[in-house]
Amino acid sequence: SSTKQRIRLMGAVAALATLALAISCRGFFVGDTLQSIAVGPASVNVPVGLTQQMTATGTYTPSGNLKNITATSGIVWQSSDATATVSSAGLATGVSLGTPTITATLGTISGQTSINIVLSNVTSIVITPSAQNVSTNGGFVTFKAMANVSGQSQQEDISAQAVWTIQNSANYTLTQGVTPETVTTISGAPINEVDTLTATYTAGTTQYTSTAKVTITQ
Repeated sequence: SSTKQRIRLMGAVAALATLALAISCRGFFVGDTLQSIAVGPASVNVPVGLTQQMTATGTYTPSGNLKNITATSGIVWQSSDATATVSSAGLATGVSLGTPTITATLGTISGQTSINIVLSNVTSIVITPSAQNVSTNGGFVTFKAMANVSGQSQQEDISAQAVWTIQNSANYTLTQGVTPETVTTISGAPINEVDTLTATYTAGTTQYTSTAKVTITQ
């Protein structure tokens, strides 16, 4: 009947109008292209032997849309070194102590972030040596942070994974992310001053600290 034909025609017109509106709206472009990739989470602690799901979020132009592309066909996941592996689905596994960079690449676009591979069975940490003398005006000394690990007699060097701080920090510069830790005095650091150097190490949800003494000499 003519009434049914009019209803069908009105439905078709409405569908076309909806499609046209969708195409014209910001965020829906047939020609969208991938502009950048953000990889996360950043600086997360992953215990040796355990896993962390990484995510890749793509930003597209010209719409500005964000899309989870973690498992998108063609994406390539990589770890910068053997301290971690990462699967084709972005699942990172801690292998040994380190701070690897995890990279996701789709086509010619890449994004990356660093993660911390930490020990899961630490009982305590200790700074060695426990005290050092350092000359003023650019003198330097080195320390290591060592972890005592349950079930093994040999300590693990965690200097590069520890966060180092020192009392009266205006008198020193510290290195971070390397082993050994280097403590350097600046010009004018007062002779005979004794300061406390602290190493903080996070394994899972537990923080461990140890201290050593630094004495400024002539």
